[in-house]
Amino acid sequence: MRRAFALLLLLSADPLLAQGDARPRAREAGVTVGILEPGPLNAITDVAGVTVGQVTLPRSRAVNTGVTAILPHGGNLFQDKVPAGFVAYNAFGKFMGSTQIVELGEVETPILLTNTLNVAEAGAAAVEWTLAQPGNEDVRSVNAVVGETNDGLLNVIRGRHVTIADARRAIDSARSGPVAEGAVGAGAGTVAFGFKAGIGTASRKLPAALGGWTLGVLVQANYGGVLTIAGVPVGVQLGRYDYRQQVEDRKADGSVVIVIATDAPLSDRNLRRVAERAFAGIARTGSSFSNGSGDYALAFSTAQAVRRTTDRRKDVASVQDLPNDRISPLFQATIEATEEAVLNALFKAHTVEGHRGTADALPLDKVLPMLKKAR
Repeated sequence: MRRAFALLLLLSADPLLAQGDARPRAREAGVTVGILEPGPLNAITDVAGVTVGQVTLPRSRAVNTGVTAILPHGGNLFQDKVPAGFVAYNAFGKFMGSTQIVELGEVETPILLTNTLNVAEAGAAAVEWTLAQPGNEDVRSVNAVVGETNDGLLNVIRGRHVTIADARRAIDSARSGPVAEGAVGAGAGTVAFGFKAGIGTASRKLPAALGGWTLGVLVQANYGGVLTIAGVPVGVQLGRYDYRQQVEDRKADGSVVIVIATDAPLSDRNLRRVAERAFAGIARTGSSFSNGSGDYALAFSTAQAVRRTTDRRKDVASVQDLPNDRISPLFQATIEATEEAVLNALFKAHTVEGHRGTADALPLDKVLPMLKKAR
């Protein structure tokens, strides 16, 4: 059992499960991963200035989808861009705006997540929102940033139900504070490891001796593999995992989008390195990164000292840059927060009966005793 399984289930899980629909987050259920402490909310919004907005479309058996918006700060993002790094670990997907992020190393719009066939609507919303911001009257080019996963099992994805107005509402509703998880927003129809998943978030706060920086992660989890929780092969013990029998129609295909925020003053080069480490957290959950999986990570810094302003009066910009030899603790924070964010997506999601099948909630009444026994 690896060290990440620090403290598990010293008390019975029954009181948690008795709350019915109020499913616990992983840490609330006694499951902790890693060695670093989370921020106060254990969410991406622990990074000061970051806000999240979500719109979940009215549910039916046919429609289970939505939009999640992440804003790096509350100002004019186009005029006050944030440095960013992007990684396509397996690029079976449609990540709008990624090539310009790779080329210029910056984000200039809200970051939106939705389903595969509504990327265009989400992108149009990001463009409309940006053009409407005071000070952008002369803007004629906008790099909208939109990630996606395919929710076609639970959602009539060909209906393309997400509208531009829905995506605008997600942006406009973005707030600091706790973030809803599970079957909400862009995670309303997503499935991971054969169980209902969705949106999950987590954070880490480095101790002062390691810089005191905060790093937060938000995931849209919709991928396959062999579910592993804090080192325990839960998927195997539940008898539900990819490739269990060749005759079964079970595939490891799927996708995950990881958005990472930090207040550490990092260059776009080191933010790309941070984004790469997120996939170590995804691997810890049991992903096989299959051929049909779109696995993407985007990391940005909110530090004022590294912003890219559009002030044309400045010929040379002067920015701070955390040295390479001080970045390893942020790598650790990224791995831990990513792993825990996925677990939160699974723990918080409830069973959803959808268009082409039902995605059952992770059976915590079975999983938590497994983890306790392993401990």
